Amino acid sequence: MSEPASVPRATALREIHEKAGATLVDFAGWLMPLRYGSETAEHKAVREAAGLFDLSHMGEIRLSGPQAAEALDHALVGHLSKVKVGRARYTMITDADGGVLDDLIVYRLGEREYLVVANAANAPVVSAALAERARGFDVEVSDESADYALIAIQGPRAVEILAPLTDANLDDIRYYAGYEHTVAGQPVLLARTGYTGEDGFEIFVRPAAEAPRVWEALMAAGADHGLVPAGLSARDTLRMEAGMPLYGQELTAELTPFDAGLGRVVKFDKDGDFVGRDALEKASRTARARRLIGLVAQGRRPLRRGQEVQRDGVTVGTITSGAPSPTLGRPIAMAYVDGDLDTATGTFTVDVRGRGEAVDVVELPFYQRQS
Repeated sequence: MSEPASVPRATALREIHEKAGATLVDFAGWLMPLRYGSETAEHKAVREAAGLFDLSHMGEIRLSGPQAAEALDHALVGHLSKVKVGRARYTMITDADGGVLDDLIVYRLGEREYLVVANAANAPVVSAALAERARGFDVEVSDESADYALIAIQGPRAVEILAPLTDANLDDIRYYAGYEHTVAGQPVLLARTGYTGEDGFEIFVRPAAEAPRVWEALMAAGADHGLVPAGLSARDTLRMEAGMPLYGQELTAELTPFDAGLGRVVKFDKDGDFVGRDALEKASRTARARRLIGLVAQGRRPLRRGQEVQRDGVTVGTITSGAPSPTLGRPIAMAYVDGDLDTATGTFTVDVRGRGEAVDVVELPFYQRQS
């Protein structure tokens, strides 16, 4: 007999999503809203006004103690001891061979306290790896993922919607900063981060049971400002337009940060050894076997993950992410191609069901907001 399939976990906002008519799907073991109606409308709302996302499937791991900073410098590729209190850093955790186990955002909450935010599917692996790598350091590692709900408000009108609900002066919160404040009277970690290419905030609510009240307050405040709830489909096309990698597609354990064009996150100038250092130093000196490029279709046929990229009829790479772009009005994709490939010459196509669809090679990102 086969074992019964595990039931996906529900976030604290499940009832709200159901009442809003969301299509709920199993995503990384969580029951998450895919869309509420039209993912294209949700995408455009984030670009033009604001969208509200439930990101409660993300993992939160706390490190606290006298050597929290040193433990993270050893465990991750970044220089986390240099991060100031109240600031955040995008970084990665790799294996000993330099392969990416996950990309992370790390918030420094205090001199001896950090919060590591991991992707949902990788949170158990990251938590276990941090606990293992922290041995020998005076630090406590605690997986608090079940304690938190995470709400993101993203878009050009996010500030004016959030401002009346918080005690924070939002002008004082810089990009990649996070501080303890209140939203709708609830104590939260309020961070100016996101995964859409727009300005916005991520609101870490603890305990998670208080999240519905915060969500409803935000929706009410945004009713006259174009705020809509947005699901995973819109989040994916938004991050794709912004050229942001997705773990499992642009990032995997078979790729190093240098393969992904993100070698800047690896800091060799920090004190002491860190997991993956030797392999990553070698990777930094080696010509990349592949590199990530952007593709924009000349026609209307969608570009999808796994399709082959060809130059003058010869296969030179594979699409990792692809979808129609609501902003550009054309299909877009990210693809890994041969590292030494000349993309300035030749005719590029994508094999779509045996037919070569013409594409233009472009620099990432596809979209960049005007500051």
